[in-house]
This record gives sequence, C-alpha cells and structure tokens, in this order.
Amino acid sequence: MGVKECSCPGDLQRTQELLNSLLQYITEVYLKLSSDLTFTIKINCDNLQSSDNMNSTKDVMYNQFAEDSEGSNETLFFWKEDRQTLYLRSLFILSIYKPEQGLEKIASWNADEDYTLLPGVTLEPLRMFFRIGTSVAIPWTMHKLDPNTGEQMFTEDGQPVYEGYCIDLIDKIAEGLEFDYEIITPKSGGFGQKLPNGSWNGVVGDLMRGETDMAVAALTMTAEREEVIDFVAPYFEQTGILIVLRKPIRKTSLFKFMTVLRTEVWLSIVAALILTGFMIWLLEKYSPYSARNSPESYPYPCRDFTLKESFWFVLTSFTPQGGGEAPKALSGRTLVAAYWLFVVLMLATFTANLAAFLTVERMQTPVSSLEQLARQSRINYTVVEGSSIHQFFINMKFAEDTLYRVWKEITLNATSDQAQYRVWDYPIREQYGHILLAINASGPVVDAATGFQQVNEHTDADFAFIHDSAEIKYEVTRNCNLTEVGEVFAEQPYAIAVQQGSRLQEDLARALLQLQKERFLEQLASKYWNETARQACPDADESEGITLESLGGVFIATLFGLGLAMITLAWEVFYYKRKERNKVQAIDATIEKSGFEGPKKLNLEKRKFDIKEKLAKVSKLRRRDVGKKNVTFGDSFKPVGKKPGVSYISVFPKNEYMP
Repeated sequence: MGVKECSCPGDLQRTQELLNSLLQYITEVYLKLSSDLTFTIKINCDNLQSSDNMNSTKDVMYNQFAEDSEGSNETLFFWKEDRQTLYLRSLFILSIYKPEQGLEKIASWNADEDYTLLPGVTLEPLRMFFRIGTSVAIPWTMHKLDPNTGEQMFTEDGQPVYEGYCIDLIDKIAEGLEFDYEIITPKSGGFGQKLPNGSWNGVVGDLMRGETDMAVAALTMTAEREEVIDFVAPYFEQTGILIVLRKPIRKTSLFKFMTVLRTEVWLSIVAALILTGFMIWLLEKYSPYSARNSPESYPYPCRDFTLKESFWFVLTSFTPQGGGEAPKALSGRTLVAAYWLFVVLMLATFTANLAAFLTVERMQTPVSSLEQLARQSRINYTVVEGSSIHQFFINMKFAEDTLYRVWKEITLNATSDQAQYRVWDYPIREQYGHILLAINASGPVVDAATGFQQVNEHTDADFAFIHDSAEIKYEVTRNCNLTEVGEVFAEQPYAIAVQQGSRLQEDLARALLQLQKERFLEQLASKYWNETARQACPDADESEGITLESLGGVFIATLFGLGLAMITLAWEVFYYKRKERNKVQAIDATIEKSGFEGPKKLNLEKRKFDIKEKLAKVSKLRRRDVGKKNVTFGDSFKPVGKKPGVSYISVFPKNEYMP
C-alpha cells in the first residue's frame, strides 16, 4: 500500500491530510514488521464480535507503534500505551547521542507545556562542525606515516591521517573557534582548475559546490578563483616559484693537481727539460771557454757537466733549492738564464692556475637564474602537469605572443609622424616560449615527489625542477643533495578560502590575526623550514679547504720518490760490492795467467797489495775529514792543527786507479 506525494490545494481540509498521513504511517509500520509473519483473517460480517482472529497481529502492531513513539519525534502520531490508541502528536521528546552512553533521553513535554529538561540533566553547548577541504602537498598537507613501519596511517573508519603545516593551522583555528571538523580531499583534480565547460575541479570545485565549508591548503589567491569563492587574509606571505637542482658531485682524483695543465702542456715541459739538458751538455763540451776545455782559467774545482749532470741541473732548477753551480762559458750561461726565465714563468702559471682551479671548482654552479636556464640546452627541466606553475608559463607564453603581435602591428603600420615606433629590433627578450617548449620536451611530471626524485637521480646536475618555492625550500632542508637556484619569482600569497558570502570569513580573519599576534605562524614556519637541519649536511660550507682527495697525488709522488731512493740505494751497494769484487778477481786472474815465478810474481802481488792499501787509506782519510772543521779565531783564519793536511781536497781519480 503506497501513497504518492502530491501538492494539495489550499482549500483542502485538515482532516483529509491527517487521514493520508495516518494511512502512510500504518503502511510504513507494516513494512517494518518481519517478513515471516503471515496474516490470515476471517471476518464474520453478521457477528463482528466473534471474529477474534481479526486482531491476531495487534500485539505486534502495538509494540511497533510504541517503539516508534519512544524517544523520537519523527512521526506525526504518538502511541499512548494506557489507552492503546494513536493520537495526533502532542508529546515531544528530546534525546542526545553520546559515543559512550548511546541515545539518551533528556527532555519530554506536551504541546501545551514549556520546554523542560529532565531532573539532573544539563546540556553542554553544541560545537559547530565543518568540512574542510585540502589537497596533498609537501609540507602543507602530507600523509602521516607510521614511524615503525613507514606505512600510511588510517583512522578507525578507514580515512587517511594527515599532518603538515595546514593540519597544524586547522587544529589551532579549531581550538580557538571551538568547532569540530572533517578533512576532505577532492575526488578529482588538485587545488582547482577551471574546466572547458566553465566548472571547477579540485578544492575550489568542492568549495564552490558546497561540498566543503572552507579550504585550508596551499591555495594561491588569483582573480580567476575569486570569481567563484572568497579568500580570507593570507596566512603565508609571498611564496612563489623557484628552481631546484642536485648539487654537482665533484669528480675527485688523487692527481687532480695534474689536471690544471693540459696533457700537451705537460709534454711540452718534459720536452723542454730534455732539450735544455742536452744543450747544456753540448755547449759545455764544445765551448772553448768551458771549465772542461779551459782548466787553466779556473784553478779551483768546477762542476763537470756530463750528460747525466746536465739533466740533473735542469731538473733541480725547477725547485726552490735551485740547480746549483751553473756553467762557466757565456754560451752556457745564456742558455741557463733563458731556461731559468722559463722555469719562473711556468711555476708562477701553475701556482696561479692551481689556486684558481680549486677555487672555481667549489664555487661552480651550472645556472643561477631562470634566464640562464632558458638560454642553455644541457640542463633539462620540468614542472608538475596542470599545476599553477605550469599554468604560469602557459600564460607568460601567451603574453609574449600577444606583445610580439602588437609590437609588429605598431612597427609595420607606423605612419610618418610615428617614427618613434619604428623599432626594428624586438625590445623584449623572448624566453617563456623556449621554456615551455623545453618543459613539453622533457614531459611534465604527475606530482612533486616524482619531480624531486628525478632531480636526485641526475648526479651530473643536468636536470632541474621548477616548483613552489616553499615546497622546494622544505625539501632542500631535508635532502642534502639538493640546492636552490636563483631567486624566487612570480610571488603570490597563500590564503584560506570559503564559500562566497560565508559568515566564516570574518571569524577566520579574526582568528588569523590573533595567531599572528601570538607569533604562532612564525613558530609554524620555523618548524617546517628548519635551517639548522641544513647545517648537519656534509660539505655544507662552500668555503671548505682543499680535501686530501684533490692533492693526495702529491703525497703519493713523495712516497714513490722515497721508495725509489731506497731501491736505488740497494742497487748502489750491490753494484759497488760487485765492482770491488770484480777488481780483486781480475787481479787474481792476472797473477794466475802470468805463470811467472820470482820477481814478476812478487811484483804482481805487491801491486795487488798496494791497490788494496791505498783504497783503504783513501776511505779512512775520507771518514776522518768528515769530522774535521775549520775554526776561525779573531779576524784572520788560523788552522787548528799545525799539519799541512788539515785542509784536504780529495784529488783521487774517479776512474780505476792505475799505478
């Protein structure tokens, strides 16, 4: 039995309305009864009193009437148990629901009585409840993760748990205005974008359709959005667009100091050393005025510039100690003077370039502004698809095209009296068109997390991400590999949004003003943009000194020289002993081969003895002269000993001694 809704005329009697409501209510009660009940009714029209089974279901009906009437005002009729009759409602009941106790009756009164609470009942003031829209963005609204498992956390109802700047701000505002709330994220879109049909999606769309009461998110104030929603005073001033890059990884090398000069320069230096050493030996050998060819001109011992000694002189001239005694001939000295000039210039050049090379390496940044990023082609860059940053570059590209078209029309159509408009070079640098083409070539990312991940994966600092400056600064404080590039541009504030004409606008404005007075917003900013955490990053100071990895080759070269010297010493000792042994063996062989007896054999034995004796004397004399020193008393030199052998100069020949 059903009753269709209808629009009744004004002259319809009240009795008919009540009858219709009564029939509808009885029908609804029958529908609530259990489906397994069967009704078999037998009616005796001659004697209605004898038809007892006609009322077989009255108990079930009465119980349902009493259940509907108890604790509820939903029905138009009220069941009175003592008279077992449905009356037009004149008794009203007020109940409240508490999570702990459930439904609790707190008041009951008749239509002709005043509202009165039951004895011992006090009503607490009701808290307002709002639906607050937001969209996930770091660090504004983030999914809360379990600190132990790292998985996303959910409430008992299966709703995700959020944290972040906006969530903390909502909690503080709710505490001040005393209301409860529910976080609602948009089913489609992010913060809100106008669709081709004129509607909006995202947070703005939910707010415009009344699905949310307010929006607290990283929502920028734009004129297009203000056409459909209202904004409160900004809660975060002047956020904008920024570029983030990965810090370029220094390519450390133990022999990094060798990279100051190119390979061809090092080869040229080695060639100059070899050529100069050979020329010094050549000039010393053939010059008539050299110490070798003119010994009478130099009565004192002079350096003998053999080929080995010439190369040693050339090599040691590169050190601060100097090469030692120079050649005596004018030709040799001229060559040495030119070579020393070459050495001074090369040392100065290497020192200056090494300092500049290491300094520039620490200060090197691939790009430092959006203009430089647009002019280069090595670094790729992207934005979040459909974001406000993406729309910014699209709008700027459109503005550039419009300005160019207007300039072209003015320039080409300028008359004779408009000569000031005849400018053949376009006065505005076009860059946003190139930027948009590069973004489309790299492909916009679906979200900010993907953008930061791609930047972190490019260790050569050849990929940039253009995004919201606040989110980039937050990521930079948490990721030591990232760095900001350039200055913030296209600055805009973030603000809370409400429905158009909402009374919440004034309440929220006052609440934000109070939070500013309490410096809560500053504390919130320092919580999520903690610069002290950045100091914990390694190599955070760009003025750090030169690392061991850059100059480790110098120590390796020194250790290599020490090792080579020890090997050379061992070879010298071995060679010397072998040479002395060969001398003795040669003398013995000469004696045995001679086969003579008598004076000749004695003569050979004497010669052998004399050689060994003289070698022993020379060695003893050298050891004795090492400890001797000349002492000067007064103004004139006086030897300590009276023997003429105090001042001794060894003239023992270097070649094999022949008597």
